[in-house]
Amino acid sequence: MKIDKKLIKELVDNLKEFGLTELEYQDGQTKIKVSKASKIVEGLKTGAVVSPNKSVLKNSDDNDGIRIKSPIIGTAYLAPEPGAKKFVEVGDKIKKGQTVMIVEAMKTMNHVPSTNDGEVKKILVEDGQPVEFGQSLILLK
Repeated sequence: MKIDKKLIKELVDNLKEFGLTELEYQDGQTKIKVSKASKIVEGLKTGAVVSPNKSVLKNSDDNDGIRIKSPIIGTAYLAPEPGAKKFVEVGDKIKKGQTVMIVEAMKTMNHVPSTNDGEVKKILVEDGQPVEFGQSLILLK
């Protein structure tokens, strides 16, 4: 199998251009995965990676409650379009399955549904903020 260096360089350039940490490409039997790590934690044998996104690392004072987490890496939007009413506000009572925000990834708008019924205690991200997979977005009572 010949390695297509031009394709790999293009994938690495896409990582930088779109602010991604990982990208996977598949064409038939050929599968290429490129990723970057910002910092390796010294002294750990697991090869753990520290995210450069400080909001992922920030431990909220609000530990009690149900967390709705991001299903993907992307950009979080609290409303369906600029200037529109937000999907949810602090204090709103929401139902399981209700859209709480949108996470855009690669020009695709992905609706994030609530995983539980509850009351919005805190919105943990700002409109337009980049989010990581598994990052807490909303805290429910």
